[in-house]
Amino acid sequence: MSEVLKVSGLRRSFRQGDVAIDVLRGVDLAVAAGEIVALLGPSGSGKSTLLQAVGLLEGGFEGSIRIAGEEAARLDNDGRTRLRRDSLGFVYQFHHLLPDFTAAENVIIPQLIHGATNEAARARAEALLGSLGLDHRLAHRPAQLSGGEQQRVAVARALANKPLLVLADEPTGNLDEATADIVFAEFLRLVRDEGSASLVATHNERIAAKMDRVLRLHEGVLE
Repeated sequence: MSEVLKVSGLRRSFRQGDVAIDVLRGVDLAVAAGEIVALLGPSGSGKSTLLQAVGLLEGGFEGSIRIAGEEAARLDNDGRTRLRRDSLGFVYQFHHLLPDFTAAENVIIPQLIHGATNEAARARAEALLGSLGLDHRLAHRPAQLSGGEQQRVAVARALANKPLLVLADEPTGNLDEATADIVFAEFLRLVRDEGSASLVATHNERIAAKMDRVLRLHEGVLE
């Protein structure tokens, strides 16, 4: 299978006064097309920093990040924005939905930004939300939805533009265990149905075991 993501020698340090703190210390990883990979590690191990790097959300990194064959380090800000828009989807621990828009509109808006027509974007949003059991909640705003429903909308939004790679940072970490299991099962099903690859950061061994492969990050190094 072809590689959607290839990371080589990735390093990230922060300074606190005169002290340099190495958060990532030479990470190498690859994710193949259609593969769902768990990034397992305790809080503070560097999981979120790694996802921010792969998601092209921050600078200051050393090493190589290739997404769909493109070397991110060679791109300017516009190029990185294009690569994020065209190839990546994001699911966070907190849903970060737009509070003034309905569930359907939260999934429609990214598609309009991507260039879809309103009719096509609405049809796609309704299909994704319907597959997640939210066809009766399309017109509800986030405040009218349960935590599990809000995160389902966030999953649909992440997949709205058919990304090659979905990055998920503790996507069920803000839910109770029973709801988390249901939402994560739906996440896995939808990612697989859509044919996307995914890198999922979690500290939950039980959730990690449901994915295709597990990578363990400890003190900035993959073990």
